[in-house]
Amino acid sequence: MITLTLNNGVTLPTIGLGVFQSPPEETTDAVAEALRVGYRHIDTAAAYRNEREVGEGIRRSDVPRNDIFIETKVWVSDFGYDKTLHAFEKATGKLGVDTLDLLILHQPAPTRFDTTIAAYRALETLYADGRVRAIGVSNFMPHHLDRLLAETEVVPAVNQVELHPYFTQPDVQQEDAAHGILTQAWSPIGGITFYPGWGDGKRSVMDDPTIGAIAAAHAKTPAQVMLRWGIQQGRSVIPKSVNPARIAQNFDVFDFELTADELTRIDALDTGVRGGPDPDQPRDAFFDVVIDEA
Repeated sequence: MITLTLNNGVTLPTIGLGVFQSPPEETTDAVAEALRVGYRHIDTAAAYRNEREVGEGIRRSDVPRNDIFIETKVWVSDFGYDKTLHAFEKATGKLGVDTLDLLILHQPAPTRFDTTIAAYRALETLYADGRVRAIGVSNFMPHHLDRLLAETEVVPAVNQVELHPYFTQPDVQQEDAAHGILTQAWSPIGGITFYPGWGDGKRSVMDDPTIGAIAAAHAKTPAQVMLRWGIQQGRSVIPKSVNPARIAQNFDVFDFELTADELTRIDALDTGVRGGPDPDQPRDAFFDVVIDEA
């Protein structure tokens, strides 16, 4: 297992299990299996509505709590100083823990950025009080980060964004690096490019011939190659699966290394086309989502 050191000295395992779109009834088993395989980093979110099941999966494992890096996210309907403090209570209550290793804001909510600032200040309070070990953001573009940094004190430790070979967001990566922020990739194997319901005509990065050729050269799968690409370039990667074989397969990425040429060839696949939601697109319905109490 490779670890990464955040800008406050906290370390996290470079690969974590994601549970976005994991049905609650399948999440507990997936988390327990991932921990059995060797994962020590689990990423969830209030809006995924499976924090309880993540907590149950952790409890079913034989892994001590202190050995597991738990990351979750505050949804925009819980933005605001007091509401975000309460969101922490909801999250820890569902997860069954007293502290979180990483708590991040799920979206920048640009049309109501004053609430985003207030929410982040609540994260700063939780961090100062030792209730979270690190704080961060998700889906923040450079202009969102610039404004946040101008109005708050603690530099985010992590910015979790869509990042896979077809959408590498070099401007975001550069902005993150300039401030010592770790770039964390959601959809690191390009799942957003082939999930049902995300539009027609998308080309699956899993079927890309360049990645397929590199995978064949290393006797690995395309998913393993994409995860290794992210790890070698210094990113945190959060692959999602509830399938035991794929959970294990996605973790089996520490016994080979991509060449500089192979990394360059994968980099060249970037289309500049986002697969998921645009963080700058107004979505008032996001604020109507009610996050359940613990």
